[in-house]
Amino acid sequence: MSKIIVFIPAYNCEKQLPRVLGQFDENILRYIEEIVVVNNLSTDDTESVAINYSTSHPHIPITVMTNKENYNLGGSHKVAFNYAIEHGYDYVLVLHGDDQASIKDIIPIIEDRIYKNYDALLGARFMSGAKLHGYSFLRKWGNIGFNILYSLVTRKRIYDLGSGINMFSMSAMRKEQYEKLPDSLGFNNCLLLLMCYSKMKLKFFPITWREDDQVSNLKLWNFGLFNLHILKEYLLNAKQFFMSDMRSKKIDSYDSEIVYCRGEK
Repeated sequence: MSKIIVFIPAYNCEKQLPRVLGQFDENILRYIEEIVVVNNLSTDDTESVAINYSTSHPHIPITVMTNKENYNLGGSHKVAFNYAIEHGYDYVLVLHGDDQASIKDIIPIIEDRIYKNYDALLGARFMSGAKLHGYSFLRKWGNIGFNILYSLVTRKRIYDLGSGINMFSMSAMRKEQYEKLPDSLGFNNCLLLLMCYSKMKLKFFPITWREDDQVSNLKLWNFGLFNLHILKEYLLNAKQFFMSDMRSKKIDSYDSEIVYCRGEK
């Protein structure tokens, strides 16, 4: 059986995080080795909420980490990927800490071991079978429009540029490549382009997505311009694009402190 770690990036998720951790029932815990909550220097009580949940649920193998700096969403992914490599994990299952996605959507794929045939499993909000709750009409069709653009550029069918639940094979991830990607919210978009360029085997799967009390950090107009920019750079010279350092600030080491560790199951 492959060693699977769940990575939960968390920034100001004190209200939502207990609901996310509450998704891990006995059936789901059969397939994972460890859950790592990476707190990205939240300004609320995210860290203490994560620790309190962990101590009150000792049967769940939860590790809580806090980044030394605010590395943004992309930087937190790098913290988790590096941790997985260092600890010999085969797969990283990403589940955002804002409780918009459900881990149950990917469990059938894990149960049937379908994931073993792919380098990445990507949750898709905009494919047949997906369910959206509280998602605006404008955002939905804006995303679909960019999915079409990405599909045309990469010559692969793209159903989502980056949702809150994905799973990556660490044998396909190269540290020297992913650490050059943006630390911003654009990390997933650039990682998707990198995986397409590297001809990795990708599988999209429909998910249930809801927006209730979450606070979005996404500025739609700026993010749309960013998407157009990276598509242009990819088209002009994809090889040079991925050789370049896309970060606005170079970070030599993505350090994170373990503040609580329940230990292995």
